[in-house]
Amino acid sequence: MPVFSSRRYGVDSQVLDLDTAVKDGVLGGGGGVGFGGGFADKLDLSKMIEELDLPDVPSVFICPISLEPMEDPVTLCTGQTYERSNILKWFSMGHFTCPTTMQELWDDSVTPNKTLHQLIHTWFSQKYVQMKKRSEDVQGNASDILDTLKKVKGQARVQSLKELRRVITDHATVRKTVVDKGGVSLLSSLLGPYTSHAIGSEVVSILVNLSLDSSSRLNLMQPAKISLVVDMLNEGSIETKINCTKLIQILMEEEDFQVEVVSSHSLLVALMRLVRDKRHPSGNLPGLSLLKSICSHKQVRILIVSIGAVPQLVGLLPGLNPECLELALFILDAVSTVKEGKLALSSCSNTIPNMVRVLMRVSESCTQLALSILWSICKLSPEEYSSIAVDMGLAAKLLLVIQSGCDPLLKQRSAELLKLCSLNYTDSIFISKCKLTRTIR
Repeated sequence: MPVFSSRRYGVDSQVLDLDTAVKDGVLGGGGGVGFGGGFADKLDLSKMIEELDLPDVPSVFICPISLEPMEDPVTLCTGQTYERSNILKWFSMGHFTCPTTMQELWDDSVTPNKTLHQLIHTWFSQKYVQMKKRSEDVQGNASDILDTLKKVKGQARVQSLKELRRVITDHATVRKTVVDKGGVSLLSSLLGPYTSHAIGSEVVSILVNLSLDSSSRLNLMQPAKISLVVDMLNEGSIETKINCTKLIQILMEEEDFQVEVVSSHSLLVALMRLVRDKRHPSGNLPGLSLLKSICSHKQVRILIVSIGAVPQLVGLLPGLNPECLELALFILDAVSTVKEGKLALSSCSNTIPNMVRVLMRVSESCTQLALSILWSICKLSPEEYSSIAVDMGLAAKLLLVIQSGCDPLLKQRSAELLKLCSLNYTDSIFISKCKLTRTIR
């Protein structure tokens, strides 16, 4: 009788034979949900394994070759069991040994392990039926909550929303049910000029986890609803602020998105507060991501400059992680395309030093963005700003870019900027400025 050790999967460290395992229900064969009438045999094992994707599968069910659950286990003359397709592939590669023990095989035939196959099928069937039952229960629960939301108000409504949020967070399968039951329309109707932040924050936290169609996104772009979201972005908890940025980001994906939605002084100020918040760094990335999306609309760039975002972002650069740094540079590069942005960048004393530091330090993308910003500034007044940049070690950095294996267009732009910088110096002085010892450390 085949035996196995079950210590890896939370069962007592003992050696059991398969009949005992089934009888005692250790692997789910003899206890829990029953499968009378051949119900288990009707379930496709491959489908169950794929849908369940369980991390804790009993080790006896795992093929030693693929480390995946077996669907067609076969046993060799050595007593070791493998998935049929895996052991046959082993043989086809010219191996005539047992992969586990490396013993030479005196018989290369394989014997179907029907007992183990039945045990595997029974165990996965039980887990599958339990999963389906839980899914049906939670979907029914979500439907009941939606019905309740139509009737209750005040604190009862807040509690119902909290419960719905918990359900969709814990069970991804229920999200489609909420959408199919008209949940998005119901939740959207709860947002308006007289909605409390307690209700609004819960509604937004649910909406960002649902699939919103075009009609739903357009509905959420109504001025009264956007105004509430912006208010919560200014005054809510860090979790609420992050969810509000995610919702606006989702709305911006709408084909008929109106730029007026984000042309709000209050919205942009709130995003900059989120980006600068050192107490809650979890808000930096979503805040910068939304600002990047907003910058894609040229009409808003002047407004971003007007709230003082440029010096604030420049000051943040040295402390940002690579992902946030690239987003911040993208925003600064975008605003450098408008006159007001160029002036704001050139008047900030930290702009040139921080841009020179970025070159060849983080990524090619960051180098490209920083170089673009430096070009915009230096073109404003080559004599003034190019000299400052060279004194900060720009020439040496540009030589590094040109000599690197980066994009040819990036090399070309570096060469053009290097030429622009050299106009202020004699050849001998400029060559001395290009020494790598001048590079900012």
